[in-house]
Amino acid sequence: MNGGKLIIGLLLLIPSSWMRDSELNAAIDVAGESFANGEYEQSYQDHLALQERFGVSYSELDFNLGLSAQYSEKLDEAAGYYDKASTSADMILSSFAYNQGGVLLGNKKEYEAALSKFKTALIKDPLNEVARYNYELLARWIKRDEERKNQEENPPEPSDFAKRKKAEADRLVEQFRFRDALNLMNEALAQDQTVAAYQQFITTLQEVTEINEN
Repeated sequence: MNGGKLIIGLLLLIPSSWMRDSELNAAIDVAGESFANGEYEQSYQDHLALQERFGVSYSELDFNLGLSAQYSEKLDEAAGYYDKASTSADMILSSFAYNQGGVLLGNKKEYEAALSKFKTALIKDPLNEVARYNYELLARWIKRDEERKNQEENPPEPSDFAKRKKAEADRLVEQFRFRDALNLMNEALAQDQTVAAYQQFITTLQEVTEINEN
């Protein structure tokens, strides 16, 4: 998707109940360190060892495995671990897991399914601002995409006024005055609905302006 980027998390979760003995503590430290160092493949193996060697079985570990798998491009495995973590009784953890699952779906362009994940993440934890950002961003994208498709299928015939305004905007773009061009087209659209014939041009101006101003 263009015009925005879904946010993914970087938070490893370690419950106090993991702290059973010095050998396990050392293994937890190793797993956390490999993730912090960006060694995601190693982090995946280190977290997997907690499960296989020490018999650790917690939703937090599933979430950590999901993150490590996601960052090491094991996306199917990541989705599975997030699904497991999302069943946690801990609403905050469940919300994190739903958000991450939504990011995976969004990146696969399964937008409606991703939106549902983000919505559930907010139901689980209304204070999850990352999930809220992702939900609002994707909802806007879906709405804009539907409007664009409708306009492409049924474009209005631009009036002479619309054509003049498009020509003026083109001259502003040639001067790299994208914000001025966008304002001009939006003002023209408010006066004449046939300016919507140039909606793709307006959308591109909006995206370029957002990039320049961020």
